[in-house]
Amino acid sequence: MFLLTQFIGLYVVSQYMPEKQTIFNNQTNSTQVIQNYSEANKVPYGMQPEEGAKPNFFSIIISFVFAISLVLIIMKYKWKLLIRTFFFIVITIAIAITINSILKNYVSLNNSIYISLAIAFVFSLAKAIRPSFVIHNFTEFLIYPGIAPMFVILFTPLTMIIMLIIISIYDMWAVWHSGIMQKMAKFQIEEVGIFGGFFIPYLTKKVKEKIALLKKSKSKKKIKMSIAMLGGGDIIFPIITAGVFLRDTNIYASLAVILGAFLGLLFLLFFSEKKKFYPAMPFITAGIFLGLLIWKIFNLM
Repeated sequence: MFLLTQFIGLYVVSQYMPEKQTIFNNQTNSTQVIQNYSEANKVPYGMQPEEGAKPNFFSIIISFVFAISLVLIIMKYKWKLLIRTFFFIVITIAIAITINSILKNYVSLNNSIYISLAIAFVFSLAKAIRPSFVIHNFTEFLIYPGIAPMFVILFTPLTMIIMLIIISIYDMWAVWHSGIMQKMAKFQIEEVGIFGGFFIPYLTKKVKEKIALLKKSKSKKKIKMSIAMLGGGDIIFPIITAGVFLRDTNIYASLAVILGAFLGLLFLLFFSEKKKFYPAMPFITAGIFLGLLIWKIFNLM
């Protein structure tokens, strides 16, 4: 699921890439590559960041502190309606951006934007009204690829690498030290009924037998089961990284990012223990760095 989302994300990001023009400068006797966004390549619904906008680390830290503070306030006062409304809007726009990346190649841009938004609204409504493992995970395939193009324009390969390191350090602190990630996941699932990321139940033989008995008796009794979860941040950061390297280098670098991230996550899933929380980003980041190192070595040969 993680790997499939990465490839979907890479396609979506590629559809919102700037057009490159090579210009020859007579004064310096050299060529210069200029990147321009056409209307068709801009992220719709007013989500296209201003060109030239680059994050500095002070603004990143401030954003982190603000986001964490906001989440803690929402959790403390249990503002369920606020967080549900926010999730619904973000999910609708993100899915619409993903669908538009395909439709804009076949219908006019204006029609594509409105049709994509209508389809995304139906998906978001289904996610909110009829939540299930299938509907939830299916929409997650479309959400993160739609969010990624908004952030790709903000980073260079260097700033993206530094960002991955910062996120990984934060992830370790949030899971192993403060436990804020566990609290956020529990709040989303139990209080809000929405979780940002993939989650799959462990359907053991014993659990399957209990479910079968409950169906036969038509009982509404609840049963406990273990769930495997992967947070949305763990999914989207590799997509953004792959998009940045696709724009500024080549497709091979972006594929190295995706495959490296996949191997990092695979390592974690194989060696982690059940019923324990782990920060995925340090493993994913390590995999990305390994993938980029291998790409760089082959690039120099």
